[in-house]
Amino acid sequence: MRFAKNLFVGLENRFQRYSAVLAQPRAPGMAVWLVPVLFGLLSIGLGQDDNWDLRNYHWYNAYALLNGRLDLDMAPGQWQSYFNPLIDVPYYLLSTTLPGPLVGFLMGFVHGLNFVLLLAIARQLLGTGSNSNSNSNSGGGGARLPILLAAAGVCGAGFLSQLGNTMGDNLTALLVLGALYLVLRGWDSLHGASGRVFALMLLSGLAMGLGTGLKLTNAPYAVALCLALLTTPASWGVRLALAVTQGCAVAVGILMAAGYWWLTMWERFGNPLFPQFNNVFRSPLAQQLGVIDNHHMPHNALEALAWPLVFMVQTVRVSEIPLKLAVVPALYVLALLFVVRWLANTMRSRPAAAALSPRARFLMVFGLVAYLLWMKLFGIYRYLVPLELLAPLMVWLLVERMAAPRHAARIGGWLLAATTLAVFPFVSWGHAGWASQNVSAQVPPLARPADTIVFTAHGDPPMGWLATFFPRDVRVIALAGGFPESPAWLERIQSAIAARPGPHYVMLAAARSGKEDSLQRKRRLADSLGLTVDAAGCERLAWFTTRVRFQVDVRQVDEEGRRCTLDLQQRYVSDLPARDRETLDVAKASLTRYGLAIDDGACETYAAAMGAEPFPFRFCPVTVKP
Repeated sequence: MRFAKNLFVGLENRFQRYSAVLAQPRAPGMAVWLVPVLFGLLSIGLGQDDNWDLRNYHWYNAYALLNGRLDLDMAPGQWQSYFNPLIDVPYYLLSTTLPGPLVGFLMGFVHGLNFVLLLAIARQLLGTGSNSNSNSNSGGGGARLPILLAAAGVCGAGFLSQLGNTMGDNLTALLVLGALYLVLRGWDSLHGASGRVFALMLLSGLAMGLGTGLKLTNAPYAVALCLALLTTPASWGVRLALAVTQGCAVAVGILMAAGYWWLTMWERFGNPLFPQFNNVFRSPLAQQLGVIDNHHMPHNALEALAWPLVFMVQTVRVSEIPLKLAVVPALYVLALLFVVRWLANTMRSRPAAAALSPRARFLMVFGLVAYLLWMKLFGIYRYLVPLELLAPLMVWLLVERMAAPRHAARIGGWLLAATTLAVFPFVSWGHAGWASQNVSAQVPPLARPADTIVFTAHGDPPMGWLATFFPRDVRVIALAGGFPESPAWLERIQSAIAARPGPHYVMLAAARSGKEDSLQRKRRLADSLGLTVDAAGCERLAWFTTRVRFQVDVRQVDEEGRRCTLDLQQRYVSDLPARDRETLDVAKASLTRYGLAIDDGACETYAAAMGAEPFPFRFCPVTVKP
């Protein structure tokens, strides 16, 4: 026990010594420049964005908007083809004009600006929202604590998993945090309801509205901010005026970011959010469904009550990748303990010695409402990124209110150290190596593009991004994907087929093996090291492969300039032709429902890639059944 205590004390002293530079007055100014640059460099290190959604609809949607494809194609990116594409345009334009590593740096740098806003928010709260320890003993210096809490915020599993990618949660978090910061910046003047205060509310609401219009999954934060304003230290009339002003500005911001697109969707499909919420708008062109992707929500009230603990243990319930989730569950447990303690003190008529300050209470209400709405509407963890970013700050505020002053810094520090370090090594939604072309594909020459339809026949792997490489006159139509087809939608497909005499084609994902891709890299490495040019090199290569799990064997060859090569060990060999046949058989059965037949004997394979990651596809002629 004594050894453990001495160990912890030693680590604390060492940390205080090494982090002393953060206590200097100039440290925040340096951090706001340095941290975004570091995130830009980390984004370069991660590689070319290769997330599933990018290949499904992010890349296609921007292309479709810029090239007027809405009336020509039919859901190449599945039902997500009809999301507001404005958020995807910057990345598309950057990636089609700049080298990939530069694009990666810019994306990472912009995402890193969340640190700047977190630092500003933390300084607003820790200046008046904490006890006297906040700027001294509770972190060891006035600048150090806000910097450390902001750093912990941008080390969350959800945020890091999306660093440099196109999913949009990290990007729009800037607008959510910016809206929150503007309210806190004018906090001391809120009770006066001056023109400056309402101007801040308008700017805050516009920022939140823009974030929500660009990505509707930010709606919980917009509602939460309006409701949290009702807790400000002002008269009820002023509180209501602030909330209404904020709400109206949010509405304006949403219309600025999404109004044009919603109007376009209404005119084309009779549903501004097509095809989602069609149980409300009842467009005949889609099934009468609400939120299409709703399988990430709690199954019952008991699960809902313990939801953060459930998804901490069963990450698959809220994410398709194995995120290491710790800080949000920790925040949830602390919040429950705080509420229990507050209720106990209230029932015993004890003074609320550890009551939250008005600013801290405002932040907690914002977080609580946003979390509850997120859980009810979505349940997908990556939509919780803004709250995850704020979670370390909220954890700190709760700990210093519940723990004795002499222990608060130690408890909060170790808790946040544990929840932060638990994230590493972090996982991402997919990255590829950099290549001379950020996104590339070979497509066959088409004799009559204006008469041709290219179909897709599966939703996974996604094929939307490949639609951007065909001639502009070609029509791309998704069949048997994830779109909620209705009879009217099927009629529209048949009308499109009847209007074009052909030839028509279907593109299918070609089977590929990660082991095969790895083999090619290992072969190139062995060649570059000169280990395959003579017998001595081949012997060294064979010695190495028998002592390291390289998953390859050395095979002797008699070629000019090469005496050996590498082959995959048999247990790692995948039967790619068999997998291609299986994909083709499923596609043939699916297309039969649409009156189409695949000429499987005439299929050709073409190369395509995201960065250096190959995604070959098969291109097969299709005929219309009589």
